[in-house]
Amino acid sequence: MNKPEEKVSVISGDFLPEGKDAKKMSDKEIADAAQKKVDASQFNMIIGSKAEIDSQTNQGKLSIKNPKTNAYPINVVITDDKSGDVIYTSGAIEPGEEVRDVALEKSLAKGTYRATARFSLYDSKTRTKKGEVAAGVSINVN
Repeated sequence: MNKPEEKVSVISGDFLPEGKDAKKMSDKEIADAAQKKVDASQFNMIIGSKAEIDSQTNQGKLSIKNPKTNAYPINVVITDDKSGDVIYTSGAIEPGEEVRDVALEKSLAKGTYRATARFSLYDSKTRTKKGEVAAGVSINVN
């Protein structure tokens, strides 16, 4: 059995109040707010194209920078393109910090290796991953 539809009128006493403290944003304020969003969404990765590593110590030079203009801390993981093995992990690098000296996590024989550096970006408050970018690196083990 179908019941006939009942029409219901709703009357509420909660109405939007008159304006009090709000004001229109200027074009500059709107542009500044938009720029902050753009700045927070952009990321510049800086890593040297070559690492020079001592085969005896597994240590060497590789420049990795997180410019202070970036909004997010990063972690860099470098993997050997051929084997897929992780050969270096940076740990957290905050905006404005850099790494100059690296110690490989895996010993490599003398030679040149193609590798991929993956930059993982993290929200500084929640510590959750926001994204990832990658770059190629050559690892020279002497």
